[in-house]
Amino acid sequence: MKWLVVVSALLALGCTCRKGELAEAPVGEEHRHAEGHEELPKSLKLSAEEQARAGIRTAKVKRMALAAMVVLTGELVAQPDRTAQLSSTTPGRLEQVSFNEGSVVKRGDVLATVRVPDVGRLRGAFAAASSRARASRANAERLTALKTSGLGSEQAVVDAEADARAQEAEARALGEQLSAIGANADSGSGFLVALRAPLSGVVVRRDAVVGQPINAEHVLATIIDLSEVWFLGRVFEKDLAKLKVGERAEVELNAFPGEHFHGTVDYVSQQIDPTARTLTARVRIVNEAQRLRLGLFGRAHVEVSDGKTGTPQLVVPRDAVVDLGGKPVVFVKEPDGDFVMHEVLPGDAAMDDVQLLSGVNEGEEVVSAGAFTLKSLLLKSTLTEDE
Repeated sequence: MKWLVVVSALLALGCTCRKGELAEAPVGEEHRHAEGHEELPKSLKLSAEEQARAGIRTAKVKRMALAAMVVLTGELVAQPDRTAQLSSTTPGRLEQVSFNEGSVVKRGDVLATVRVPDVGRLRGAFAAASSRARASRANAERLTALKTSGLGSEQAVVDAEADARAQEAEARALGEQLSAIGANADSGSGFLVALRAPLSGVVVRRDAVVGQPINAEHVLATIIDLSEVWFLGRVFEKDLAKLKVGERAEVELNAFPGEHFHGTVDYVSQQIDPTARTLTARVRIVNEAQRLRLGLFGRAHVEVSDGKTGTPQLVVPRDAVVDLGGKPVVFVKEPDGDFVMHEVLPGDAAMDDVQLLSGVNEGEEVVSAGAFTLKSLLLKSTLTEDE
C-alpha cells in the first residue's frame, strides 16, 4: 500500500511539471512557426523599363462629387437581327447533320443535308425548260439573220422572239424554285438539298436527328451572333426624366462579380408595363471576349447628366483599388519612385471612379493602371522569401 502511494505521488508530480512547461510556452508561438512567412512588404521599387513593361500609369487623388447614377436591374438578351433559325423550305428527310450545340459557324456553311423527293422532278423540269429555251433562242437568231438578208419575214422573227422569251422565263422560274428550297440546278446532286447557315454565329439550340422527317415548320437549329448583345433594364417612373438615349452605362452581372462591362443606352421603350409600372431601357454591349451569356442577370449603372450627387470626397479611378488579403488597397507612388501600399476604405462608386474615405491624401499619385501587376509582385516576393 505504501508503494502505491509513492508511485501515485510521482505521477502527479510529473503531470504538474509537464503542465507547467506548456504554460511557460509563449502564446501563439506554435501558430507563428506554422505560418512560416512574414507580413507582406509595404513598398516596391521598379525601374522605368519595368514600369513601362507592366503598363504602370498613375492618377492624382482628387476631391470631387461623383456623377449622378440611375441603377437598372435586368438581363442579357440577343439582338433580333443577330438571331436566325435553320429550317427546310420543303418537306424531306434528314440525310446528314454536321453541327452541334456550341458549334461556331460562318454564313453559308453547310449544316445539314435533306433528301427531298420533289427535287428530282424540279431538276428534270428545269433541264427540259432550259433546253427548249436554248433551242428557241437559236431559232430566233436564225430567223433574224434570214430577215436581214431578205430571205425571211418580219412576222416569223417576232413569233420566234416571243417563243424564246417564254421558254427562257419558264426555265428561270424553275431555277428560282430550286434556289428557294436550297437546291442547285445540277442534276448530278440527285434528291439532296444542302441547308446552309443564314448568318455567322454560335449554335445555341439543335433539334435535328439523322433520318427524321422534317417540314417547313421544323426548326433544326437556332444560331446567334453574340459579338454584341443587349442588356434590358427596368426603369421606374421616377427615373424616366433623368434617363436619356446616348448615356454611358456600366453593367455588372451576378455571374462576374467585380467586373464591369461598358455600353450605351440606345433606346427607352415608349410604353409602361401596367403591372410593374416600369419601362425598358436597352443598353448595347460589345461582347469582345465572348464571355457574356444570354439570360445573365445583373444591374446597369447609367450615368445621368443632371449634375453631381453628394458632397465632394477624395476620388480615385476604380481600377486603382485592388483586393489584397481580403483588404482593399491602393499603391501610392512616392517622390523617390517607390510604390507604397496603402490600405483604404472605399465609399460610393460611379462609372469610372470610387470615393476613398481614408488611406490617401489629396494630390497623391495612385497607380490607376497596373495595380494588379504590383499586387502580383508583392505576393511573389513573399513566396521567394519563404523559400
